[in-house]
Amino acid sequence: MLRIGLLVLTVVHACPAQAEFRFEDATDEQVAFVESNLLGIFYHELGHALIDLLDLPIFGQEEDAADVLSVFLIDAFYEEDAAVSMAYDTAFGFLGEAENAGDIAFWDVHGPDLQRYYNLVCLFYGANPDDRSDVADDLGLPQDRAEWCPDEYDQAAHSWGGALDQITQVGGGQSFLIGEVEVDSDGGELAAEVIRFELEALNDEFRLPEPLLVSIVPCGEANAFYDAEYAEITMCAEFVDTLDDMSVDF
Repeated sequence: MLRIGLLVLTVVHACPAQAEFRFEDATDEQVAFVESNLLGIFYHELGHALIDLLDLPIFGQEEDAADVLSVFLIDAFYEEDAAVSMAYDTAFGFLGEAENAGDIAFWDVHGPDLQRYYNLVCLFYGANPDDRSDVADDLGLPQDRAEWCPDEYDQAAHSWGGALDQITQVGGGQSFLIGEVEVDSDGGELAAEVIRFELEALNDEFRLPEPLLVSIVPCGEANAFYDAEYAEITMCAEFVDTLDDMSVDF
């Protein structure tokens, strides 16, 4: 069984137990942070799925290409205010991981979280530099990197834009399907709600060459992955608790 793109979130705080997400206790800001990061993670796994299902050539690390798609879709799918809010939240997700990580695993297929943070900020800024200079400044993007970000975004648009054109030319359909859903917590219910809504939106715009399943189930850890054998993305129900725990720092 080939599983691509595991995104295991390690312990975010040094506390002995992680709080469980509850709707009645969560602020609007916490829910927005969780939803933004769930979608960013889902878009990353969707990148792996599209690479597989469309047989896309990848030059470099596949994990980097999947990260790029996540930022590209946030910019493409949402109105400016919503996109900016999501960019902040997902950037802070990487920053939270970076600040609480132990030794950097340079052997890992994912780049270091702090590098992924700056890559996200750069691509998002580069998509609309005239209106997002305050975002770049606020999130600490160095000027030496910022001047190249429009070119980096153009490269992303050239590669992923062409791939997305392949699945938009035939119109919408029902190729994004909910698979197994097993939730017994508020966090799991939130994840299922967010993913169901997103799949409906994707079906309105895209049609894949074969069905893609998306399941929301307990995994015993905060994780997400694409399984190429079954053409299935698994979003682990535990992710919401970890993201909610992280949100208090931002």
